[in-house]
Amino acid sequence: MKTQTININGMTCGHCVMNVKKELSKVQGLTINAVKNGSAEVVVDETKVTDKKLREAVEEAGYSVVSIQ
Repeated sequence: MKTQTININGMTCGHCVMNVKKELSKVQGLTINAVKNGSAEVVVDETKVTDKKLREAVEEAGYSVVSIQ
């Protein structure tokens, strides 16, 4: 298990936070620690979750990923 921070562009309000949480919650092997405007902190099972899956979930919510650390 690895903690990662996803830096997200375009989030400005509580509705944005809810959208990102909703999409990230669909990713198997991921636990959400926190989502706030501009970032999300998640714990991932590295055998199941790739950076690509994280990026796709954020993009599905309508935002773009700046970086994943």
